[in-house]
Parts: sequence; C-alpha cells; structure tokens
Amino acid sequence: MRAVSLKNKIEYHKGRLLLMEGAIIPGAEPFVFPGGDVGCLLVHGFTGNPSSMRPMGEYLAEQGFTVVGPRLKGHGTRVEDMFDNTYEEWIASAEAGLEQIREKSRTVFVAGLSMGATLALHLACSHPEAVAGVVPICGPVFMKDFRLVFLPLIRNFIKTVPGVGGDIKDPAVTESSYDQVPLPALEEMLKLCRLVKEELPRIKQPALIFAARDDHVVHPSNATYILERIGSLEKELIWLENSYHVATLDFDKEIIFERTAQFMQQHA
Repeated sequence: MRAVSLKNKIEYHKGRLLLMEGAIIPGAEPFVFPGGDVGCLLVHGFTGNPSSMRPMGEYLAEQGFTVVGPRLKGHGTRVEDMFDNTYEEWIASAEAGLEQIREKSRTVFVAGLSMGATLALHLACSHPEAVAGVVPICGPVFMKDFRLVFLPLIRNFIKTVPGVGGDIKDPAVTESSYDQVPLPALEEMLKLCRLVKEELPRIKQPALIFAARDDHVVHPSNATYILERIGSLEKELIWLENSYHVATLDFDKEIIFERTAQFMQQHA
C-alpha cells in the first residue's frame, strides 16, 4: 500500500470527521480580533474550547494586538468527537491558527492554557522562524497521577472518565468544557506531553511561564521543570497565588493578561 504523508492523513482524517462533528457549542467558536503588527495566538486546553481564552483575547485586542483563537479538532462540540482525535490533529489545528495570524501580523507570540500551553511550546520549537515568544499557562509536559499507569488496561473496559474542566477558584465563574474525558484522547495528550518534554531544550525564544500553586489538574512542578529545561536565555516563571487550573478565567486573570501584554511589547 502506498504510504500516506502525515499532512495528507490529517487532511483526509479531518475532512472525514468534519462531517461527523456536532454543532459548535454557543460561545465555543474560534475568534479573530484584528489589531496591529504584533499578534498573539491563543490556544485553549484539553476538552475545553476557545471560550477559556476569549477574555484574554479581548484584553490583548484592546491593547492593540492582533489575536487569533483557534478551535482544536474535536473540541467545543460534543465529547464523542474527541474519540478519534490524534495529537497530530491538535498540532495541525494550532498550526492552522499560526498560519492565519502570520497573515495578519509581522511579529507573532503564542500563548496557551493547559494542553494549549504544551501546543504553544511545540509551535515555538517546530516553527522558530514564526514564533517570537511563548507564554505557557498551567501547561503540562508530564502528568503525576498514578492512575495513568493503568490507562492501557482500563481503556479496554472503560471509554471515558469524569472531566477535568472547571477547576476554577472563583465561584462566580464556570468553564465551558466536556464533562467526560475519552481515554483514547487522554492517551494522545500524554503522547504530546512526552514529545514536548523532549523538545524543551531546543526552544530558544523568550518564555513567560505562568503556574497556579493550587492547580488540581496539572501538577505545579511542571512549571519549574519547564523553566529549568527550556533552552530560552530570557525566561521567567510567575506563580499565581489565587487561582486554580483554568487561570485565564480565575481571580489572577488580570495578572496573566497584563504581564503577557508587557512581555509582547518588550520582545516585539
């Protein structure tokens, strides 16, 4: 059988599944905010959707930045749409967003929440000519939950586990995310983490790392691991003291927004 390139596989797989995806959840649509020559790609997290990044996008747009917030494959519709996802498809979704914002901006930064942060780090490594700086927010390159050891076994008997979304300290805020996690998609997310963990030393762009001390989804030790191993000469870790995992919607969101804007202004 003739070998199929990864690009063709993704395009074919995406085209086939696109017809099967459910309608986009209201508020989960991708967004574009036109602005100046400096832009920021905002990548949402695992089982979430662009709504978790929209307030950050609105703030950055008010500061004059161009902003693009893509929707990752299988996200923001229905949980069934994630069962056949591969981490390569999520990378392709993020790369499509990067291509879109490069058409609108001279200088591009990439920020992401949770798995979106992992994808942002990957884009910085794989597209160094396109990414001027990276802002990972509560991002994993490993998971410390001991139950993941049993994942290859239990996935033969259980299709989903309870969702990981909604880890927010502010009781007035809720996150739009799936209430279940498909185990095949979880395995793909772990593959992505392993890939990016190895890529960290090759990332040379300035990095602004955010981490919540009381993160109940991604262990905070990920932040210090990234800080110590990323190849960037200019790097900083900012601890968020009053937020949980979904920090872009939580009490410390203004810190993230303001420091990211300053970071981009400094390095543009």
